[in-house]
Amino acid sequence: MPSRDEIFEKVQAALVDALGVDDDEVTPEATMVGDLGAESIDFLDIVFRLEKAFGIKIPRSELFPEDVLSSTEFVVDGKLNDAGIAALKERMPFVDLAKFEANPSVQNFPNILTVEDMVRYVQSKLGG
Repeated sequence: MPSRDEIFEKVQAALVDALGVDDDEVTPEATMVGDLGAESIDFLDIVFRLEKAFGIKIPRSELFPEDVLSSTEFVVDGKLNDAGIAALKERMPFVDLAKFEANPSVQNFPNILTVEDMVRYVQSKLGG
């Protein structure tokens, strides 16, 4: 099992390559969309690079729960209801959803995923 720092370095390298950003921009606190400018098409590249770097399989629904964010069962007036937030917490235990819970607008969701969340996700896939 690689250390957290080793995982961060590989995640950082994948993001630098996929997004064309500088190493120093890829900090643990940086958000994937807001700070690093990732777009939906970039996430396919990022997933591919992480799978290759770590020898893991990443089901799209684990990192991008579109079904939750577009479900009429969970979304009311553009915001996730309590059941939707619970579904996200279950699907994405590696993400700190505290800020999102304060304003659970579906539009805000892409701005919550951070580099550290990606590191925690990879750690969970590697059995850590």
